[in-house]
Amino acid sequence: MSTPRLPVDSEPQVDLKTWLAICGAMIGAFIAVLNIQITNASLPNIQGAIGAGIDDGGWISTAYLVAEIVVIPLTGFLSPVFSLRRYLLGNTIMFLVMSVACAYAQNLGQMIVLRALQGFFGGVLIPLAFSLTLTMLPRAKQPIGLALFSVSATFAPAIGPTIGGYLTETYGWQYIFYVNLVPGAIMLATLWPTLRPAPMQLGLLRQGDWFGIATLATGLASLQTVLEEGNKDDWFGSAFIVRLSVIAAVSLALFFWIELTIRNPLLNLRLLLRRNFGLGSLANVIVGMALYGSVYLLPVYLSQMQGYNAEQVGMVLAWTGLPQLVLIPFVPTLMRHVDTRLLVAAGFGLFAISCFMNLWITADYSGDQLLVPNLIRAVGQALVMTPLSALATGGIEREFAGSASAMFNMMRNLGGSVGIAVLETFVTKREQFHSSIITGDVSLLNEATRQRIASLQTYFMANGASDAASAWHAAVVQIGRTIRAQSYFLAYSDAFYLMGAALLLALVTSLGMRKSSGGGASAH
Repeated sequence: MSTPRLPVDSEPQVDLKTWLAICGAMIGAFIAVLNIQITNASLPNIQGAIGAGIDDGGWISTAYLVAEIVVIPLTGFLSPVFSLRRYLLGNTIMFLVMSVACAYAQNLGQMIVLRALQGFFGGVLIPLAFSLTLTMLPRAKQPIGLALFSVSATFAPAIGPTIGGYLTETYGWQYIFYVNLVPGAIMLATLWPTLRPAPMQLGLLRQGDWFGIATLATGLASLQTVLEEGNKDDWFGSAFIVRLSVIAAVSLALFFWIELTIRNPLLNLRLLLRRNFGLGSLANVIVGMALYGSVYLLPVYLSQMQGYNAEQVGMVLAWTGLPQLVLIPFVPTLMRHVDTRLLVAAGFGLFAISCFMNLWITADYSGDQLLVPNLIRAVGQALVMTPLSALATGGIEREFAGSASAMFNMMRNLGGSVGIAVLETFVTKREQFHSSIITGDVSLLNEATRQRIASLQTYFMANGASDAASAWHAAVVQIGRTIRAQSYFLAYSDAFYLMGAALLLALVTSLGMRKSSGGGASAH
């Protein structure tokens, strides 16, 4: 049973210097997450500029994601080694340097290396922003810090394609990397004077869980590559994917064994046995799957099926991102008056409803029809992240904040990679399924089919076909295209259904968490 909340004038106060440090760290988390998605809308332009093929261009995104997900779990160990201030500022500077360098890449090899380095330095900014909230703010103020973090976690992926599409269409693809410089400079200006200097503790390197680090880095890098490249390479039909899958499975199994038997593990995996942190982490995996999955699915649908360019896609997705800027600041106040678990459940419910609203996709279903579902999704996402983070981390001791932050953020990013891979494959397989069903009903023995071919044949004869045979062939080809398009509309509908079902599972999971361990007011 939670104790009564303190009067407002008795609540611990936080000085301006601390808030500046928190805000500076959140800017870093925002631009690091933003760079996961911002290149996606510009990939065709980047590929053309550096001479990359369509299949190879995917490595521009994969390199960043692999490096980022590998470094996130290492931050809790490395930040005290170099001191939090030095480690955060150093990685920020190197992230900005690599951002500029990416704009000057001349070929695919250079771009992959530079994007990997950008992801390696940028990945540090995400868990450290979360850790600072848990360690620098008293429990009563943590919901405000977590709300700021939610802007990076949910708003940045939604607005990334919008910013990327606009900059690419207006100024050129290089500006998607230059855009990091202004917020990066503000981040440095706020962190430099506000973070307390501390000595390096290089002696900690001798105590490092190096076998754990090696197996985790190898396992996550292999798994991330499998998820990013699997569908393109026909999954286990590719020897490359099979080998990486075996390496990932063996490495991650060894990592779990090491972490559960060593005295000073890299990550305290036993935190997952705590009811709220374990269930919260599971729900966070689904958050990543739905969050990054929807940001992947909508642009692909709009460009492939509706012919939208990068800027038009960005404008549609903006209605998922921009409302969150208005809504998220009010979430900490809601958490004072409403059971935090109910807020999370409501958020998951609204997110699921927004997916189920997209079950009847047709050729006429485009930006205008997506407006209401996107607005509902914006409300749902705004309600989920802050309360979920508070519930999951409530009661985590200060000394375990680094492990908790690393695992919680790694789960969301890994969930995003799994979600994208699953949806990509699911759409492909469901299109094939629906195509086979529809094709079975389209036969020359069917009177309706013969009438449709005759109608199209007449049309093509009147519009340039050289003879009846070529007009008939064009009519058959057109029917094939119609079948494929209809199959894709059905496949995308199925994909939204899958996301909605997963979100309902997350809703049930969130209701299983304890109220008393929630952050903010509920834990006072």
